[in-house]
Amino acid sequence: MSKKSIPSDDDEKVITDSEHLMWVEKYRPQSLSEVFNQKEVISRLEAIVARPNEMPHLLFAGPPGTGKTTVALCLAREIMKEYWREYTLELNASNERGIDTVRMRIKNFASYADRREGVPFRIVLLDESDSMTNDAQTALRRIMEESSKTTRFILTANYSSNIIEPIQSRCAVFRFSPLRQEDVVNYLEGICKKEGVRYERNALSLIYQSTEGDMRHALNMLQSASTLGEIDSASVNRVTGISGKSKVAGVIDTAFAGDFLGARNKMIELLQVSGMSEHDFIKYANEALSKSDYASSIEAIQATAEADYRLMMGSNPDIQLSAYLAQLAKLGKQMERSKK
Repeated sequence: MSKKSIPSDDDEKVITDSEHLMWVEKYRPQSLSEVFNQKEVISRLEAIVARPNEMPHLLFAGPPGTGKTTVALCLAREIMKEYWREYTLELNASNERGIDTVRMRIKNFASYADRREGVPFRIVLLDESDSMTNDAQTALRRIMEESSKTTRFILTANYSSNIIEPIQSRCAVFRFSPLRQEDVVNYLEGICKKEGVRYERNALSLIYQSTEGDMRHALNMLQSASTLGEIDSASVNRVTGISGKSKVAGVIDTAFAGDFLGARNKMIELLQVSGMSEHDFIKYANEALSKSDYASSIEAIQATAEADYRLMMGSNPDIQLSAYLAQLAKLGKQMERSKK
């Protein structure tokens, strides 16, 4: 299109979408060859792409932000080509983890057979499958057996130990390793150059340290820091200060100060307004606890473990996290009285 030509509505939409797309989506790899890390995993999956009819169910296990979901979507694209969206069901098991979801959505999708040329099977992608209840996992195991001729399952999990053994034994397990600092910093540097953003390399290292190798979190932090101008230590520190981890640490401090209602209100805001999952909340709470003055408190550690276990068992998140904060508030008051 020449400089004098008038862009069509479609052209304007493409430009607008590109300008406003989150970097974590804009720079998400679209094929296995674009994945810059996890070379051993990619090598094994490329062998599966070459012989898709022999693909087993897959379990991708590893820390958050290491590329599990991205690699699963790349695999779906390469196996089913232009039909991948139509024949892939993607669910976040931490949000839809109950047995009803398994019985209804997954079973209905998996039971439909399609012999279209070039589509060997359907794919069900279950993100954060380690958040599913035991009953839901048991139901899923049966569906995996019954639909093996028409459907392949790809499960992602932060902790494979939370997946019941009958499912693990039916999957080829792929272990995703934590990302190295040099790889993440180089990748972030490349994005800064593409976006025309000024940056300091030590600031990119600071992003890696703040996100502990979680690429998804690192990209979100990088984009947030870019809105403040140059990406330097000051802008990264400002973004870190308003990150989810920092906010959860504030909730824990408020609870230990004895202000249960204040802590609960902040917790509800994080879950319902900011969209933080209850599992991320308890994970960040554990990190905040380990760095606080209460790190040696056996009662606080036990309360955190109990809350995490009950959430994994499918208990009501609001009730369990509220009870958790109430325990911390009670503990904080007891410890304050013991000092007097």
